Amino acid sequence: MPQKHEFSLRGRVVAVAADRGHHFSKPTQERIILVKGHGVEGDAHAGPFVRHRYLASRRPRLPNIRQVHLIPSELFPSLLEAGFEIGAGDLGENVTTAGLDLERMPLGTLIELGPSAVVELTGLRTPCVLIDRFRAGLKRQVLSSAETGPPFKSGVLGVVRAGGTVAADDIARVRVPSSPFRPAL
Repeated sequence: MPQKHEFSLRGRVVAVAADRGHHFSKPTQERIILVKGHGVEGDAHAGPFVRHRYLASRRPRLPNIRQVHLIPSELFPSLLEAGFEIGAGDLGENVTTAGLDLERMPLGTLIELGPSAVVELTGLRTPCVLIDRFRAGLKRQVLSSAETGPPFKSGVLGVVRAGGTVAADDIARVRVPSSPFRPAL
């Protein structure tokens, strides 16, 4: 029996971003290259082992399940209503999407980006104190007050399962896992 999903299985890439340095925001690019098991070529968070500075300082050989950060562009208008003008790359994401309810997708969901890249979702991005250093009061806006649904509205993280080039206006297709309970790696 086919599964019923409460979210769209097709969307598009609005923008892509990468930064070699560990800065909060990432400059948008014409295209990025995703490398299987590594992440975004030339990005500070790419690599087989954790690159998040806090985590890497404590457990440097931890597998990197945060190779790619995706965020839905639908977040930006709600932030603007709250007085925060946010655009693609501002929250540190590598891929900004439209038409995908990323935070509601189960772990293990595969997102096909462009002609060949595939990212497997490994978890929600947890907003930290840096988001308030970027814009005071912004963290409160990305925490969900709803009793159901995701606790954060700041995107998702994933690992690259198949490499390829990704650019704005590429199609994003979703493949939901047959079982919602599977290990991230």
